[in-house]
Amino acid sequence: MKIAIVANHAKKSQDVAKELKEKLALAGFDLDCQVPSVVITVGGDGTLLSAFHQYSHLLERVRFIGVHTGHLGFYTDWRDYEIDLLIKSLTEEKRQRVSYPLLEVTLEYSDEQPTKTLIALNEATIRNIERTMVADVYIKDECFEKYRGDGLSVSTPTGSTAYSKSLGGAVINPKLKAIQMNEIASINNLVYRSLGSPLIIAQDEWIRIDLKREDHYQLHLDHFVESQVNLVSVTFKLSKKEIHFASYRHTQFWRRVNDAFIGKIEYKDE
Repeated sequence: MKIAIVANHAKKSQDVAKELKEKLALAGFDLDCQVPSVVITVGGDGTLLSAFHQYSHLLERVRFIGVHTGHLGFYTDWRDYEIDLLIKSLTEEKRQRVSYPLLEVTLEYSDEQPTKTLIALNEATIRNIERTMVADVYIKDECFEKYRGDGLSVSTPTGSTAYSKSLGGAVINPKLKAIQMNEIASINNLVYRSLGSPLIIAQDEWIRIDLKREDHYQLHLDHFVESQVNLVSVTFKLSKKEIHFASYRHTQFWRRVNDAFIGKIEYKDE
């Protein structure tokens, strides 16, 4: 088994990563950051997102394991004080994995710039950075609405607990193959009107957003931000690729949600 370790720059994470490397080497594992079969992240969800994009070209062969060194990690199953237990689980390897859907984002331009296809673990958001965004929203090539507002965000089921939730979106179990679109500060009055509610799209459908030409846009892809010039269309759909997590001790989805947003419930006698 070839293992890569990705850690954030915090001292605690760097110390845990150093300990992890030393103990993995003693246990006979190969450390390989070029073509690993397992990627272990040390930090939080941001660290795992960075590792996901770093190894997005190897998704078919790579499984991810998250070790968190802070207070909250939605994608991380192990704590920093459980390194020995994690290594013991790796030595009993049976290649178990749990797979989650990903989002494919296709960008089309008005000039000779080639079409670009990107992939997201959580969500992709498009905004007009100069004025109110005006866009025609298509579902499976049929015009659904004309949107006016600050922007539109499309998320995966796992991303439904991130930015999507703050926009009022539903929390979706990743066992459901679906994507969700949320409006950002949409304009709804007697003249302009859009649905104004989260929209959940089935796996055999897609969303296309046709944009006004000549405007300048900003694309947020997970935690990356990129300015877009001459962008005329963005298409969102479920990717054929998936992210795979090693399931030595994979936390059940709704337990993750409870741990992240609710916590232990104490009932008082009335």
